[in-house]
Amino acid sequence: MPEGSLQGAAQAGGGFRQRVASLIANRFFERTIIALIAVNAVILGLETFPEVMDATGGVLTLLDRVILGIFVVEIGLRLVAHGWRFFRDPWSLFDLVVVGIALVPASGPFSVLRALRVLRALRLISTAPRMRRVVFALLSAIPGLGSIIALLALFFYVGAVIATKLFGADFPEWFGNIWRSMFSLFQIMTLESWSMGIVRPVMEIYAFAWLFFVPFILMTTFVVLNLFIAVIVNAMQSQHESDEAEANAAVAAEAHDEREAILAELKGLRQEVMDLKGVLAARDRSPP
Repeated sequence: MPEGSLQGAAQAGGGFRQRVASLIANRFFERTIIALIAVNAVILGLETFPEVMDATGGVLTLLDRVILGIFVVEIGLRLVAHGWRFFRDPWSLFDLVVVGIALVPASGPFSVLRALRVLRALRLISTAPRMRRVVFALLSAIPGLGSIIALLALFFYVGAVIATKLFGADFPEWFGNIWRSMFSLFQIMTLESWSMGIVRPVMEIYAFAWLFFVPFILMTTFVVLNLFIAVIVNAMQSQHESDEAEANAAVAAEAHDEREAILAELKGLRQEVMDLKGVLAARDRSPP
């Protein structure tokens, strides 16, 4: 093929890719996809009601398939627009996996995947910038959360051993072994029926059992769990400050470019004025 034909084909392909990129970046297109994700989530929820499926099951199934087809087309357009960069974006890969799960036949050994279709509702995260920032903040908080989880596990282990030794003989259903003790302590930490359900029956036999349970609740529920909130809030604040810094840097770069352009224009005007002065001076020196 002649070189000119190759260049023309490459330019045509690049122009098509740019048009597709402009389409998927269009605000109306983005809002339409977000609306379809929300509608699809509602449809998947309605499918859990037998009476609704008996009345409008065919319509809901048809709408679900149509919306899924639109999602497949959208993923294809993004692949065309972004090329290999699509696979370097974690959110794009997330959308691809979620939509791909819905395409797997939900029969036989893959019947469990039918319940996973609701994961399509999670695509709202990838389409909403604010939700993405929250997810990034949670991911950045994982190292700090890991330390807190280790501390909480240590408290549980020590508390379970003590509770098993103290109360296991009289309350084997709650503290018969370390696993039952840990589960009971988890219930106590969540404050779910901890008083009347566990602690008060134990105190009927062990009057001073509160000396163990109250400090455990204070340390786990009111101290360690609040550390989770503190780490997450700090991560979200850091993410917000990072986003603001990037936005300010972008504005500063744009302002710098504008100043450079204005200075270049002023230099050009100054040069034109000097050239004009030179022409006028030469005209004045020339004989009549």
